[in-house]
Amino acid sequence: MKISVILAHPDQASFNHAIAQTVVEQLAGNGHAVSFHDLYAERFDPVLPAAEIPRNAVLPDALRAHCEEIREAEGIVIVHPNWWGQPPAVLKGWIDRVIRPGIAYEFLEGDSGEGVPRGLLAAKAALVFNTANTMPDRERQVFGDPLETIWRNCIFGLCGVDTFYRRTFGVVVTSTGQERQKWLAEAREEIDRYFPACNG
Repeated sequence: MKISVILAHPDQASFNHAIAQTVVEQLAGNGHAVSFHDLYAERFDPVLPAAEIPRNAVLPDALRAHCEEIREAEGIVIVHPNWWGQPPAVLKGWIDRVIRPGIAYEFLEGDSGEGVPRGLLAAKAALVFNTANTMPDRERQVFGDPLETIWRNCIFGLCGVDTFYRRTFGVVVTSTGQERQKWLAEAREEIDRYFPACNG
């Protein structure tokens, strides 16, 4: 399978980078074709210019490559920290510019006015791995777990990806090396679960 892995964390020594490296290694070991993007390392420009908004806009070559890759991906894995209940700005900008009409979704004429788009992504499954410094219960009870809503409902659910899994690792700031190794092992297990080894 063609799997697209997107990482958004500025610190090369971060646990997010360790997660992404583990994910890429496990996917490759399972025989999948992996496309990996470290958005900070690539200096991805998150600003959506007005000229890119129309569906038929002429896109820069690098952005068009991102769009084609995500449209054709059979699996998607996103890795990022929870910053104020949101993805980092560079990843939000990637969503704005790449998860675009004609690539990830389209609005249909005669839909009785609901304005509900039809998803166009080919991915069979999407996984999101987050890091956090908030306990899961507090994230749900106090903040309503906004990342779950963003990724499951507002993005992948709307764009036609029915199989979705999200795992938050935390609390990272007080975690031990042993805990982090356990979390990386869990990430490998989830990759094997959703993107198992290719036959032959």
